[in-house]
Amino acid sequence: MNLVTGKIKGLRGSFLRGCLFFLSLVYGAAVVILAGFYGIRRKKLGAKVISVGNITLGGTGKTTLVEYLCAKLIPVGNKIAVLSRGYKRDSGRTGAQGMGDEPAMLQKKFPSIHVVVDKNRIQGAETAIQDYACDTLILDDGLQQWRIFKDLEIVTIDAGNPFGNYHMLPAGFLREPLFALRRADVFVLTQTLPGQELEGLRAELKRINSRALIVESRHEPLGVSRLNYTDELLDPEFLKGKPAAIFSGIGNPEGFANCVSGLGVKVARSFVFADHHDYTQEDILRVIQEAKEDGLEAIITTRKDAVKIRELGIKGQEILVLEIKLKITKNEAEFDRRLLKLFSF
Repeated sequence: MNLVTGKIKGLRGSFLRGCLFFLSLVYGAAVVILAGFYGIRRKKLGAKVISVGNITLGGTGKTTLVEYLCAKLIPVGNKIAVLSRGYKRDSGRTGAQGMGDEPAMLQKKFPSIHVVVDKNRIQGAETAIQDYACDTLILDDGLQQWRIFKDLEIVTIDAGNPFGNYHMLPAGFLREPLFALRRADVFVLTQTLPGQELEGLRAELKRINSRALIVESRHEPLGVSRLNYTDELLDPEFLKGKPAAIFSGIGNPEGFANCVSGLGVKVARSFVFADHHDYTQEDILRVIQEAKEDGLEAIITTRKDAVKIRELGIKGQEILVLEIKLKITKNEAEFDRRLLKLFSF
């Protein structure tokens, strides 16, 4: 990370970045060839397919957008399946560790949908259609699923850091060249801030893909719940002005910290673990101990982390879970119209 972002300087840093740039050219060429080859005859599945993906590494709010889509489509009467890879899951284990943290979180929040975890998304789609009679498939992290025909291609873009240094992996954060965004039907700008200047980003996206709808959104903190009582939302007023520790193993820990601060909480300590971190009891007990030593009045984590921590059986300490939702701040009506138009006959 430090090498890619230029924090490692000098001749050594320049040489290593040069090597990474060469590898990125090779990687980019391979991606273009594969995307072109698989895109010639994309497979049509026996259901509507809505893809939610991104073009960069890291957290851009895909899962929160998937939740938004589920909440919109369930009342319409759709039989929904979310198709997930279950990144960093351990298939030999049960619970959230065996399913994956994000799929487990989605299944808990929406018991009426089916979350199908399979690295082979076509195989997962067939399971959803044949075993559960699903008519709507939400393809989580689907932009690079070139073999599948999508009825709606949605790409999430972090408004604060949309494309990193504009280099492909491993020299940068791009998973595909920017021209791959021509496939998108909708761009959802996430992590936007009030008063943030977005004209430059909107103009850049329009140059790449003039037909795509551009939607703006942010993560809105709703409050907190207790780790083992997530159905009960607590009034966040009791946390205002209080010093707290936060911890997370997500792709965008800065966004999490901003959401907690948005509740009026003073973030005094932040423990950052790797994305999809496999927590141990020692990890959590260390956070609890250090927060106690610092005299902090609350410990807050994310819903994604909570599904795994809950299975550790930690007792004797009140860990709070931040509850958020995706709030669309611009072009919500048009976005919903395009979404629901898929099911009009």
